Amino acid sequence: MTTLASSNPFLLSLFLVLAAEMGDKTQLVALAFATRFPAQTVLLGVFGATLLVHLFSVGLGELVGITVPSLWINVLAGIAFIGFGLWTLRGDQLNETDRLTEPRFSPVLTVGTTFFLAELGDKTMLMTVTLASQHHSFIAIWIGSSLGMVIADGVAIAVGRILGAQLPERLVKFGAAATFLATGVVTLIGAVTDKLG
Repeated sequence: MTTLASSNPFLLSLFLVLAAEMGDKTQLVALAFATRFPAQTVLLGVFGATLLVHLFSVGLGELVGITVPSLWINVLAGIAFIGFGLWTLRGDQLNETDRLTEPRFSPVLTVGTTFFLAELGDKTMLMTVTLASQHHSFIAIWIGSSLGMVIADGVAIAVGRILGAQLPERLVKFGAAATFLATGVVTLIGAVTDKLG
């Protein structure tokens, strides 16, 4: 992979969103729900919410990609990836509004609604917007980012069901952060090289 723009949009979005979700707040929400509800219920709620959030994210990213010059998209994307790396190093915590309460609706609707609201403005949503603004491949980014999210949360659900404990975060956090920082640097170098070349 020489530049971010030359990568396969499906695989790129799957990998980067999967990495971004590891140890993220919404993964912790999925893990917590998995200690209360059956795994398939939690996964179904996460899947539905993810498809909706990422559909909106890709649409927003496509709009940005059409209206903003490609040089600035690549510069902003490089900065955003570096920001995602630093955000990953800082980590996420569940706050009081994210903590689980007694469900008022069906478990699937409860999980889906909570997950949808927790994902709005989250790192993985912003990552999807960034990727969609660079690659004009709506379906590939939407499916890839959604699948990456569901895989990461599926891991959390399995751990929540089996162990009832959080994923070991340290190694995953540093690996994901290094991926984002490297991707950001490569994207910025690619933007400068394209401008000078």
